[in-house]
Formats: sequence, C-alpha cells, structure tokens
Amino acid sequence: FCETFFTNVKVPKENLVGQEGQGWTIGTRLLQHERSSLSGGGGSAGRMMAGKPVSALAKEYRGEVDGKIADSDLRMRIVRHEMDTRAFMLTLRRAALDAKSNQGPSAATSIMKNVGARITQDKAELGVEIMGMNGVGWEGEGFSEAELAQTRTWLWGKAVSIYGGSTEIQNNVIAKRILGMLDHQ
Repeated sequence: FCETFFTNVKVPKENLVGQEGQGWTIGTRLLQHERSSLSGGGGSAGRMMAGKPVSALAKEYRGEVDGKIADSDLRMRIVRHEMDTRAFMLTLRRAALDAKSNQGPSAATSIMKNVGARITQDKAELGVEIMGMNGVGWEGEGFSEAELAQTRTWLWGKAVSIYGGSTEIQNNVIAKRILGMLDHQ
C-alpha cells in the first residue's frame, strides 16, 4: 500500500528481468501466482479449509440428535458451507490441472482468491458462532487451545480478503479481464 519512485536510476542491461517495457506483465503474473496460493492452491487458506470441519465442532459444542446437529438452522448453514468448500476444492483442482497444461495461472485466480476468502471467513465465523463465548477467548483459564486458536483463526480470516489484492481489486480484475467490462460499466 505504498509507492516507491526511483528517479534518475540506471540499471545495467544484464540486470533486466524479462523484456524492456514488460514489467507490468511480469508483475501481474507474480500476483496471479500469489493469489493462486492464497486461494487455497497450497497456501494458508487451503490449510485452514482442510482443518476440522465445522460440522464436527457443532456436534461437539451444540450437541446432536439422532446423529444430526441439533439446531436445524445452523445445520443448513453448515451444509451450505461444506458444499461450497467441496465445490471450491474441486474447482481448485481443475484450475491447477489447467494451469499445468498452459502458461500458468490466469486472471481466474482473482475469482478463486475471492471465493477462497469468503469460504475461509465463513468457516471461521461459523466456528465462533458454534463455540459461543468459548470461541472468542484470547488467553487465560477456561479456554482450550482449540478455542484460543479459533479466535485467532477468526481474526486472521479478516486479513484474507485484503492481502494479495483486496476483494475490491479482485472484483475489478474479474470485471475487466474476465467479463470484458469497461471502467464506466
């Protein structure tokens, strides 16, 4: 979130990365790799989504009746979250195969980054809701390690929609490069 200006700087030709005038192209390709990782393609978001399912937390903290989560509204939201997560993971797998067959990640990584951020935040927020007051502890007695970790995961999840290009920036990339929209649309 800053700009750096180099005035009157001379760089020897042998230190040139890529071709002259192609810096933005190289920079955007690096951002696509970063977004691919952040969206779950091997990054921390993917590890978070792969953790303990919220359905297991709900059974532990909210109880179950006949093997089902007792609260029907919560159960439906968990089902929706777990379906979104599975569909997302399958889409990531397909995108990874596509990336290997051509020139690496595409502008679609912006879509994956946004969806991955939403799913990551949904999981963390469901976890806090399920744990109730136990899901918002920071330190001290009365909280298990898993409960303290849930709080930190929930707070960390807020950053997911910012780093690697905010959700708003990704929406602009999607609008322009995938949907072909103009700035004024």
